[in-house]
Amino acid sequence: MTQRVFITGGASGLGRAIALRYAREGARVCIGDINPEQGAEVEKELNAAGAVAQFINCDVRRISDLERVRDQLEKEWGGVDVVVNNAGVASAGRIEDTTLEDWEWILDINVLGVVRGCKVFTPLMKKQGSGSLVNIASMAGLMLAPMMGSYNVSKAGVIALSETLRQELADSGISVHAVCPAFFQTNLTATMRSDIPGIQQNVGKLMKRSKITADNVADDIFRAVKKGEFWVLPHATERRLWYIKRYTPPVFNWLMGQESKRWLKKFGGG
Repeated sequence: MTQRVFITGGASGLGRAIALRYAREGARVCIGDINPEQGAEVEKELNAAGAVAQFINCDVRRISDLERVRDQLEKEWGGVDVVVNNAGVASAGRIEDTTLEDWEWILDINVLGVVRGCKVFTPLMKKQGSGSLVNIASMAGLMLAPMMGSYNVSKAGVIALSETLRQELADSGISVHAVCPAFFQTNLTATMRSDIPGIQQNVGKLMKRSKITADNVADDIFRAVKKGEFWVLPHATERRLWYIKRYTPPVFNWLMGQESKRWLKKFGGG
């Protein structure tokens, strides 16, 4: 059966890579995004890659946009099999420097955007008796580096929501997947908010150095959905650190303490 896939933030970065991964399988792929020019270009790419594709202008800050997408896909495709709540932004700063406006901005998109996606599509998937909710979190929600409080909290919120829904929807035929990549090359710094000098450039360098690509993460997501696996942890080093945190917390705390000192020194001392 041809899969029907909807991806928020699908016009660039990881969203685009996931869309192309499903397109190569001949899926029907709908990308939602706030950038109509990029959305139209990616729609052409997806069709060329083998998908039946469409772009819909969609802002995850508006639940009415997501409801409109759901209604359209139900009408045109008879439903949807995979919803990827991918749209996200980044910010950085110390607790005393990050404005409440920036906190509200990132939580509205990164957390409530995922909440809205899950809330809107869960009833449809329950009616179908099947479906997959793929929530893009981050290793930042598990590792919790300093000066990334708002971003860490937003991604930890996505993980908490995903773990909750895994239990809540266990008997509904709906699978839930929490995706937690570390640094990989994407366009996240383009909209990053921060008053820390040079942090966008340094984060960009870390992304470029990563051996993991958006295509690698998309492959891992595709496999996890197919196998019904909850955790998607693409980066081996960070995955090992997470295991250390879970099973030997004192060792993790020492390692993280050393790394935090370097991070704080690099961006202004602490």
